[in-house]
Amino acid sequence: MSEELFNDFEQISEKAWKQKIQVDLKGLDYNETLVTSTAEGIDIKPFYHQDSHQSISLPQTDNWLITEKIYLENYTSVKQIATDVIDRGAESLWLILPEANEELFELLDIINAKKVPVFIEALKFDRDFFEKLDQKIKALDIDVKLCCDPLHHLAKTGNWMSNKETDLNNFSQLISLKNLNHQLSVDARLYQNAGANLTEELATALSHLNEYLNMIESSQTEIKKFHLNLIVSVGSNYFFEISKIKAYRILIESLVETYTFDLEINIIAEPTKRNKSLYDYNVNMLRTTTECMSAALGGADWINNLAFDEIYHKTNEFGERISRNQLLILKNESYFDKVSNPTDGSYYIENLTQQLSENALELFKKIEKNEGFIDQLFKGQLQKMIKTSAEIEVSKLENQDFVMVGTNKYENKEDKMTHELELYPFLKKKSRKTLLEPIMETRIASKIEQERLAQEKSNL
Repeated sequence: MSEELFNDFEQISEKAWKQKIQVDLKGLDYNETLVTSTAEGIDIKPFYHQDSHQSISLPQTDNWLITEKIYLENYTSVKQIATDVIDRGAESLWLILPEANEELFELLDIINAKKVPVFIEALKFDRDFFEKLDQKIKALDIDVKLCCDPLHHLAKTGNWMSNKETDLNNFSQLISLKNLNHQLSVDARLYQNAGANLTEELATALSHLNEYLNMIESSQTEIKKFHLNLIVSVGSNYFFEISKIKAYRILIESLVETYTFDLEINIIAEPTKRNKSLYDYNVNMLRTTTECMSAALGGADWINNLAFDEIYHKTNEFGERISRNQLLILKNESYFDKVSNPTDGSYYIENLTQQLSENALELFKKIEKNEGFIDQLFKGQLQKMIKTSAEIEVSKLENQDFVMVGTNKYENKEDKMTHELELYPFLKKKSRKTLLEPIMETRIASKIEQERLAQEKSNL
């Protein structure tokens, strides 16, 4: 039936479409009027056509999991929270581990009974504890992932966890843990949250990963397969963010082909903090919804949502419930998990994916040609690159070339936030000695919000 239907319509070539558009423009230049250039060096065309489309092979992705993040502090309450959020729809748990604590093992027994996979983000390295955790996993019937990323710590704080030699030796020990399936992790959220454009984010994260792959290769290990946990932040540029996650898989798979081992990729995504606002904070729910949609359509494996009040309220049941319910609606009512690779066949998304991949690969090669990720951090080149992009973005916000509803457009002048602040929502600057300039996470609306808060206080 479909063949008979489409045979009734005459095919129109790309050339014919362009000619028709040029006539309608009445003398205006096609490229200057309708083609838009982005910060990533990508030209967005008014339409995409089969005639000029080069199909690319995109990695297949499976069903994504609704993820809940829990900070491990008071284990008595955490055990109750973990059980509660699983019963309310969480399909995986993201546990933030600030210090080694064997009470974690009791918590894992509780989670094991619920048959829910776990991702543990360790903020400090403890070799003895990790070895005990590796032994503990033998008795569990769930998937446990472990993240400890010394290069992320270096980039974010300006210092190693201990020192370079110790941190890299610890990394070697971590990836050798058998029951944890030889895992390594790259936390790439920092680059997006600090203001890098998508090309810079992809290239920097790829160079970050390549440092680890070089270490593995030089160790002459007999291990032939490793598991990568890639943690990414997702911004509000809807189609570009879908393409970014796809580009991550293409770039990483291409990079690993140059090594003598395989790498299985698990992408853990959450919305960015960079575009979240203090004023008119309910708009944050709209932002996180589209960002989670991009993560799902792009092929993320685990998706954690941010609460709408994440930047200024302490963790609270209401905010966490709303953020979880957003994911439940996307999965169970909007059916964002029913089709594998739902964007396949979209000329626009495939074109964006290819251009992002190519541009990021070129920038990655430049970073590697200049001695790689660690060297470029110590020289301040990565910091300078990201800071420049961040400043351009802030300038666009101030000039209203970039619109944030409730912040620089349609502001509610009656909106008061002074007495709502449980957390300090701005960049905290501490005077301390560092080996290098850290890459700083900053929200794009910070300057505008600080001015409004100052005005509020002066009117009290």
